[in-house]
Parts: sequence; structure tokens; C-alpha cells
Amino acid sequence: MSRPAPPPASSATDAGTDVLDGGAEVRATGSPHRTGVLLTGVLIAVVALVLSVIASLAVGSRAIDPATVLAALFSYDDNDPLHVTVLDLRLPRTLLGVVVGAALAVCGGLIQAFTRNPLADPGILGVNAGASFAVTFAVGVLGLTAPGAYVPFALGGALLLTVLVSALGSFGASGATPMKLTLAGVALGAAVSGLTTAIVLRDTDTLQVMRFWGVGSIGGRTIDQLSWAAPLIAAGLAIALLCARSLNVLALGDDVAQSLGARIRVTRVLVVVAVTLLAGISVAAAGPIAFVGLMIPHVVRWFTGPDQRWVLTYSMIVGPAFLLLADVLGRIALPNGELRVGIVTALLGAPTLVLLVRRKRVSGL
Repeated sequence: MSRPAPPPASSATDAGTDVLDGGAEVRATGSPHRTGVLLTGVLIAVVALVLSVIASLAVGSRAIDPATVLAALFSYDDNDPLHVTVLDLRLPRTLLGVVVGAALAVCGGLIQAFTRNPLADPGILGVNAGASFAVTFAVGVLGLTAPGAYVPFALGGALLLTVLVSALGSFGASGATPMKLTLAGVALGAAVSGLTTAIVLRDTDTLQVMRFWGVGSIGGRTIDQLSWAAPLIAAGLAIALLCARSLNVLALGDDVAQSLGARIRVTRVLVVVAVTLLAGISVAAAGPIAFVGLMIPHVVRWFTGPDQRWVLTYSMIVGPAFLLLADVLGRIALPNGELRVGIVTALLGAPTLVLLVRRKRVSGL
């Protein structure tokens, strides 16, 4: 019996995508109307992000009207305490929320596409656990406390766990499968989390530092922290967007991807690099914030479909808007003090995940 031929290029991407990798191109089947709808959605998402930024700058222990916020940004008066509050305290927090939210959402979308597992995110695959362990080791064993000092450790921990999970999930004749990658990530993440807890509990000073950092927060950060986090996250986002078309091909399976000329190994290496940068820097800057990477790609796929170019683009905009709104909600949720954003995202993400599971049509990859 002869082997069936691979599907023709014109039907390779029934979601209306085109793929260009290694010289292979599959033309888009999506209509111009559909593209116009998606571009309109991008514009709406950008407006929502701008409104979230303004809310983040205006809402806090003392509310500041939007006109004063804009005046502080464009005609700063260092003698006005409200201007000082906006520019010196809330602006670094807001900008960090933008870059970390984009990084977490895009990282989740990358991992879900890479593993072809809709439940994958940096936490489930152990990437956050690796970065957290490395940061805890830097603080508890080496005595490093400045966030910029333990960035290399966060990157190294994220990279090491990503490589180990990929290696363990690739054992066997079947190669890497979503189930094997998820099991390897959960197992290694649990083991590394146990080591992290052991380091934290052995030293009171380390416990004091890590118990707040480990919840996940963008508050209390400075422009100096943003100066090293933003360029590295921007590099990770750029690599992620470059991989989007190739991830569309990989969704068809390795055999079909190879027949279309896709460079599978190159794409996987680039995805690992992007995940390492995005997850590692996010954890170093804001701590392990849950559910953003898992939930946002699902939400945007309800509208965009499985085309990774649109999924990653929307995630880059919707992720920061969601994180900033969660941070604003945490500031006003309690009469005294505030809830850290990592707690709020977990409280919002858990019911959203339940709704995802109960949907008759779960967003496909």
C-alpha cells in the first residue's frame, strides 16, 4: 500500500494563515473582511490598554483625576506632590506592568503552541519554578538582594528548566509529545519548588525577602529595574513574533512541517530562547505571577482563531491591560493596604479557567 501524500499547500492552514519558513510558503485563505475585523480588534485592544495605563496612574491610596495625570506626564512640576506621585511612584509600576504583562501572555502563547498543549504555561512547564529557584539561591545563599544582580540567575534557572523539560519530554520513539512535556514540567517544577522552599526556610532573612517577592507584585519598583528588564523582554517579544509563522506549520505535525520546508530545530531553539527571556526576566522583575500566561492566549483565541501571528500580537496587548487592571483592583480591594497583583490574577484566573473547561468549544491551537 502506498503512503498517502502530504496535504497540498493550499489546505495546510485551514485557519486562514500563511507560513513562511525555510522557503516554504502557504498563502492565506482568510478573507480581507476577516483581516479587517482582526485589525479593528487590535485597535480596540490598544485603546483598552491605554485606558488601563491611565487607570493605573490615577488610582491608588489617593485618587488622581486624569487631567492631573496627563499634566504630570507632559508638563511636570516637581513642586506638585500629585505630579511626584504619578511620575516617581506610579509610572515605573505601570510601565513594568506593561512589559511584564506582555511577556507573560506571549510566553504562555508560545509554550502552548510549542507543546501543542492548551493547558501549558510557564508555571505548568516548570519554567517559573526554575527561575524562582535560581533567584532564591542568589538571595539566600549568595546574599544578592538587588533585582539587577540576580537577573542572570533567573535567566539561567529558566533556561535550565526549559532545556531539561524539553529533553525529558523528548525521550522515547515518539519524541516530544504534549503529554510527556507536561508531565516532565510538572515533575521537575515540583522538585525544584521543594528545593526553593528548603532554602527559604533555612534562613529568616531570606524568608522575609522571598515571602513578598514570591507572591508576585509590580509595586515598589523603580525606573532602574525597568531599564534592564524592558530591553531583554523586548528582545524576547521580537523573537516570539519571528517564530509565529513557523509555529503555525509545527501545529500541523513535524512530518508535514518538514515537507513544507520548515526548519523545526531552528524554530524550537528560538522558542526556547524567547521563553527563557520572557519568563526569566518577568520572574526576576515581578516574581512568579500566575494565570496570565495560561488564560490570555485562550481568551484571544476565541476571537483570532489559531493563527499564532494574531494570537501573539493580541496577547502582547491584552496581557498588559489585564495585568494593570488586576493591579488597580488590588489597590482598591481592601480598605487598608492592597492585594498584590499575583493574588488578584489567581483569583480572577481560576474562575476563568473553569469557564474555559466548561465551554462546549474550547479554543483550539
